[in-house]
Order: sequence, then C-alpha cells, then structure tokens
Amino acid sequence: MATMVPPPPRTGPLVVQPLKRRHCGECGAGPLALLVLEEGAPRCLDCADLGHLVFLPRGDTALTRRSREESGLSAVVVRFNRRQSRYERQGVLVEEAALARAEERCLADAEARRRRRLRDARRRAAEDVRFTEAFARNIRRLFPGCPADRAHAIAAHASVRGSGRVGRSAAGRALSEAAVVSAVRAAVRHTETPYDQLLMSGVARHEARRRIASAVEATLAGWREGGPTGEGDPAGESGSTGEDGAGAE
Repeated sequence: MATMVPPPPRTGPLVVQPLKRRHCGECGAGPLALLVLEEGAPRCLDCADLGHLVFLPRGDTALTRRSREESGLSAVVVRFNRRQSRYERQGVLVEEAALARAEERCLADAEARRRRRLRDARRRAAEDVRFTEAFARNIRRLFPGCPADRAHAIAAHASVRGSGRVGRSAAGRALSEAAVVSAVRAAVRHTETPYDQLLMSGVARHEARRRIASAVEATLAGWREGGPTGEGDPAGESGSTGEDGAGAE
C-alpha cells in the first residue's frame, strides 16, 4: 500500500480526508472518510478518540472561529491537492454542543446586524427627505413661479441617493445656486420641451440642446419672475419657439 504524504505539523489534532480507500490500522474499519495519521498509520476517528466530534465545512469564518472557541476539543480537517502538491484546509471537527452554541451566537449577531441595517436605512431615508425638502425650498427661492409640487419633483429626482445626479454632487449637497439651477434646467429640458423626441429622432445632443435652448430659458425666466409661464404648460410662445427652431433645421 502506498504511503500517504504526511500533512504539515501543527498544534492540536489534524484530520485527513484521504484521496484513496483507507482502512483503520487498529480496528480495520473502512474505507474511511476521515482519518488520523499516527506513526504513519491511519486511524479512524473512534480509535483516535475524535469520533464524538462533528464536521463543520469551511466557508463561514465567524461560525468556524466561534465553534472552536466553544469546543474543548477540535481538529482541523485537510485534504491533499495533487496539482498544488500541498494540503488544503477543508473545515474543522468540533463538539456538537459547541457548534450549536456558536450557531446561536451567529444568529444573534445576524439579528443585531439586521436591526442595525434597518436603523441605518430609516436614518438615511429621513436624511433624504430633509435634503429633498431643502433642495425644493431652494428651487422655490430661486424660481418662485415654479409650482410647489413641480419643485419637489425636481428636487426628488435630482437628489436620489447613489444616482450620480447633480443633487448628489458636492455642489448639490451644499445646495449651491449653480447646482440648483442646473437641476431645474435639466428637468425643464426633458419634461417641457421636445428635447427627448429630438434625441430619439437622431438629432445630435448638442444640436438638440441648441434647438430647445430658447424654450428652456423662457420657462426659467417665467419661473424666476413668478409669472404664468411657470404655472402651466410652457407650450405657448416659448413652446412655439422650440417647435419653430426644430422645424428650421
């Protein structure tokens, strides 16, 4: 029978997952799924006084660490990798009661993490609401003619967390006038002019912006002055400017 490659020395019991069929050199049991090498001969877990332990596969670092902390006796399980010519860790053997206690600790931690995530989510949601309201107030300050619901919609769109939009830029978080105006101009461009239709029809972005620029500025001017342009659909004079500009090309 070929001699097994001895695993590297380490403190504490070391258990091997054999690659070939092995039988216990003491009681003859086998083939063995797990064995201990004693003086070069395989021993089953019962003969090695490890038969009362249960196997915990690798993968959950916290559970493994806590299981070994809770267990008075534990063993590392390894298997030889022929391609790498080395033993690799597969898991641990621990006392069953220790594993149960470790699982309870991990579940408690998971519940604590879940509650913390909920608290953080509620806190971020409250922060987002406050920021959106502040952004909307600044829109109304700069554009008093912009309807309140429209200002809130623009603010909510511009300040979505993780969106990368202007409301989440450094200037946006500081509520700078340039950022607020930029958000309002973008909203007017997309929702109150034929800009999107121009893009869909194949017009280049810069050309599409040029065509609707006068309509955008007319709407912004009306909102700044608090005039009727901001209260309804800017499809009047400013809208006809955009349409004429598009038709002139």
